[in-house]
Amino acid sequence: MFDQFFSQISFVDVFNFCVFITFSICYTYQLYYVFVVLTRKPPKHVAERNHKFAVMISARNESAVIGDLIHSIKVQNYPQELIDIFVIADNCDDDTAGVAQEAGATVFKRFNTKEVGKGYALDYGFSCVRDRYADRGYEAYFVFDADNVLDVNYFREMNATFDSGAKASTSYRNSKNYDSNWISAGYAVWFLREAKFLSQARLTLNTSCAISGTGFFIAADIIEKHGGWKWHLLTEDIEFSAQSILEGVRISYCPTAILYDEQPITFRDSWNQRFRWAKGFYQVFAHYGARLAKGVVANPKGKRFACYDMLMTIAPGMLLTIVAVTFNAIILALSAAGLMSTGIAIASSVSSIFFCLFNYLVFMFMFGVLTTFVEWDSIHSTTAKKVRYMFTFPIFMLTYIPIALVALVKKCQWTPIRHSISVDVAELSDAHTQKKGESI
Repeated sequence: MFDQFFSQISFVDVFNFCVFITFSICYTYQLYYVFVVLTRKPPKHVAERNHKFAVMISARNESAVIGDLIHSIKVQNYPQELIDIFVIADNCDDDTAGVAQEAGATVFKRFNTKEVGKGYALDYGFSCVRDRYADRGYEAYFVFDADNVLDVNYFREMNATFDSGAKASTSYRNSKNYDSNWISAGYAVWFLREAKFLSQARLTLNTSCAISGTGFFIAADIIEKHGGWKWHLLTEDIEFSAQSILEGVRISYCPTAILYDEQPITFRDSWNQRFRWAKGFYQVFAHYGARLAKGVVANPKGKRFACYDMLMTIAPGMLLTIVAVTFNAIILALSAAGLMSTGIAIASSVSSIFFCLFNYLVFMFMFGVLTTFVEWDSIHSTTAKKVRYMFTFPIFMLTYIPIALVALVKKCQWTPIRHSISVDVAELSDAHTQKKGESI
C-alpha cells in the first residue's frame, strides 16, 4: 500500500508540500496571537506625571491637510506647554511652511534633492531641534505624517505608556477615509488588523512591537545615542524597529491612543506606495535578516522571540507564494510543450496553483472578516460598506503578489503621496465615543 502511495507522489508534490510546511512552521504563531487578543485584555498604564514632548512632522506639499493635524495636537487633553510642534517642510513648492507656521508650529525648511526621503527629512529636523532647542528638555519625540489627525486623548494615553518605562511605542491606527473605495478600505482593514492582532498581542505577551510609519514616540535618549535619525532605507520605520529589537529595546503599543490616517484611493498611488514598502522590506531583510536570525539564539532570554517575530515580519514570505505559483506554472508549460511527462505532473501543478491562490484568498478573507467584526464600532462607515469591503479585502491583498514580484527587479525611489482629505477630528472622536459608549 505504501509502495503504491509513494509511487504516485511526484517531485512537484514534494516541492509543494515543503512550501506548505515552511509557511506553517514560520507563521502559525500568529494564529496564537489571535487567540491571545480574543481571550486576554492588554495591560493598562496610569501615568504618575506628565512628560515634555516634541512633535516631528515631515511634510512635502501638504498644505491641504497639515493644519488639521496641528489643530488636533493643539486641542489635546494634555498640558499644551508640554508639547512643542516642529514641521520639516521638505522640498516643498506649495505653502506647507506658511500653513504650518500659522497653525502654531515651528518650521524648518529643507531643500535637498540628493538625500531624498522621510528618513533624511527627520534627521534634518532632529538636528535642528537638538542644536537650537536642546535646553527645553524633551523627554521623547513623537513622529506623525502630515495627513494624520489625533483623538483628543492621544497624548494623555501615550504619556501613560511612556511613563511606564517604554523607550518607544506605536499607537492605534484608524482611517480617515475607510469608505472612499475598496482601496482605502483595504489599507484601513490591514492597519486595524496590524494594531489589533499583532501589536496588541505583542503588548499582552510582553514582547516587542514594530513602529509603522506614523503615530509613534521614541525616547530622547535613543535619539541622542544614535546622533539623530540614522535610518534611511525605503522603510525607515521597519529599519528602526529591526535595529531596536537587535539592541534589546522593546517597542510598546498603546491601544487607547487613536490616530486617524489618510489612505490612497487610486490604484496607481497604492501601487507606488506598496511597491516602495515591498522594496524597503527587501532592503531591511538584506541588512538585518542574518543578525535577527542570530539573535533568535544569541540574544538574552526574554528578547529572542522578538528577533524571530521581526524576522518573520521582514522575511519575504510573499516570495514563497510567488515561487510556488511560478514553479507550478513552469511545470504546466513544460508538460504542454511535451518536454516532460504529463498526467500526474499536470494534475499536481494545476491543483497546487489553485490551492496556493485559493488558500491565500480564504486566509485574507477570514482575517478581513475577523478584523471588521472585532473593530466594527471603530470603523467609520455604513453597514453595507463594511460588509462589501470584507469581500474586496482579499482582492486588495492579492494585488501584493505582482507588486512583490516587480519589487525584486525594479529600482525604487522615495516619492510622497499628496494628501487632500480634510476632516473634523471632533466628529471622528464623537462618533467613536457614541459607538463605544465610553469616553475616549
